[in-house]
Amino acid sequence: MSTLALLLLAGMLITYVVLDGYDLGIGSILYFFARSDEKRGRAIASIGPYWNGNEVWLIAAGGVLFALFPRAYAVALSGFYLPFMLILWLLIGRGIALELRGHYANQLWHDFWDLTFCLTSAALVLLLGVALGNLLRGVPLDGNGTFVGSFGLLLNPYALLVGFFSLVLLAQHGWCYLRMQLPQEAVPARVTQLLWWLALLLDCTVAVITLTMHPLTGRKLWVAGGFGFIALLALIMVGVYSARRLTLSAFLASSLVLATLLGAAVANVYPNLITSSNAQASLTIFACAPAGGAAIAILTIVALGLISVYSYLAVVLAKLAGK
Repeated sequence: MSTLALLLLAGMLITYVVLDGYDLGIGSILYFFARSDEKRGRAIASIGPYWNGNEVWLIAAGGVLFALFPRAYAVALSGFYLPFMLILWLLIGRGIALELRGHYANQLWHDFWDLTFCLTSAALVLLLGVALGNLLRGVPLDGNGTFVGSFGLLLNPYALLVGFFSLVLLAQHGWCYLRMQLPQEAVPARVTQLLWWLALLLDCTVAVITLTMHPLTGRKLWVAGGFGFIALLALIMVGVYSARRLTLSAFLASSLVLATLLGAAVANVYPNLITSSNAQASLTIFACAPAGGAAIAILTIVALGLISVYSYLAVVLAKLAGK
């Protein structure tokens, strides 16, 4: 039951990263690779109908974490209070920038909010990547499972590397989306190539360092290793499809890269929700789950809700792909 709950939570987070990932990626590099106001306006317009709906998945995942793993939710929110507040303000900043940009037809006004959108998007991706890096690396917890480190400790080299890798991957994902939505002459192919080479280099680097820190054995080797291998193949296909101008295929391959890399991360830390640098203090899914009857009721409600939401999402994506 606890494993099923983890799979539901992981599925929601993967959905968030794949869907909100492209508008985060577009925002992260928008100001630097779309110099004219007209190009930036077209890029922002392409994500306008979807970005606020995509962020709902992050809120929903937080609610599911609270319902299915309340102890882990309490530890995460109390121990990582400052990072969570930064993430919240960055989400607010992105929303304000997108909403206010079009209120005045003024070049200086547009430039300011475009830069705000770019900086908040990049910082948000970096912070989320750093959080993932720390979950993989492990954080200091005491015997009660309480975080005993500092915010500065979270900004360690490995976590920052994962954060930068996340930034490059989502920038590539966003650029694949733009190539699918806009005329290709408006989206330079050289940017795609640059991001692809960076993503490939960082993928190999992060994989080697992660395996050095946490060697995989037994079932984990096959599951996490299998996800990682599929991610590498999908990343290669992103480059192939982009070179052949198969934009929808490149975007789907990029989505598969994100999904399988997150799957590999979940398999790597399983059964932990929050991995401790002291192995005995790690918070596992079995220790954090509610009692059996409550877990079954919550899982049933969440599963029914997800069926309806994913059905709606399939319709939206079908319309998006048909444009």
